[in-house]
Amino acid sequence: MAVNRVPVLKRCRSLGLDPIYLGIDKKSNRQLKRANRKVSEYGLQLREKQKAKFIYGVLEKPFHNYYLKADRMKGMTGENLMILLERRLDNVVYRLGLARTRKEARQIVGHKHVLVNGKQVTIPSYLIKAGDTIEIKEKCKGSQRYKDILEVTGGRLVPEWLDIDQENLKGAVKELPNREAIDVPVDEMLIVELYSK
Repeated sequence: MAVNRVPVLKRCRSLGLDPIYLGIDKKSNRQLKRANRKVSEYGLQLREKQKAKFIYGVLEKPFHNYYLKADRMKGMTGENLMILLERRLDNVVYRLGLARTRKEARQIVGHKHVLVNGKQVTIPSYLIKAGDTIEIKEKCKGSQRYKDILEVTGGRLVPEWLDIDQENLKGAVKELPNREAIDVPVDEMLIVELYSK
């Protein structure tokens, strides 16, 4: 499996992204030494795509597949793409506050700690549907890891399309998200322009 080993804060700086969108509270003190060069239209489109891929932890081929799927769906392709990315299981676990970052959420899913509608799911890219319930396995609930996670994520705002029961480490998807409910700083129209060339 391909793994991006570039330091997170360095990558955030180069993409002009606030690390808080990744669930990281650190700030970088360094300034990006970039000449005041004009960025081309293609450069802007590419940066938006890289930003979306970096935030959701998706590599190029699956990201392109999400784009093709969004293109086949009804409605605007850009909004559909963002909704598909937001529906990933690792993202929903992160949004529910059951993980500090999306990377940690991906690890929790991969380590067989997550049940969707009572069934174990180990695929981080599993797409959640409206009405699904997501919970941490009973034998994992008492572990120190989840106590630490809840301590950090306790004050985090859960999106209105999700319901969370923090005591029982359980959440439900009330409805599928719309673009207004997704607070990710990505201009999806630039991504659509990039792929439609």
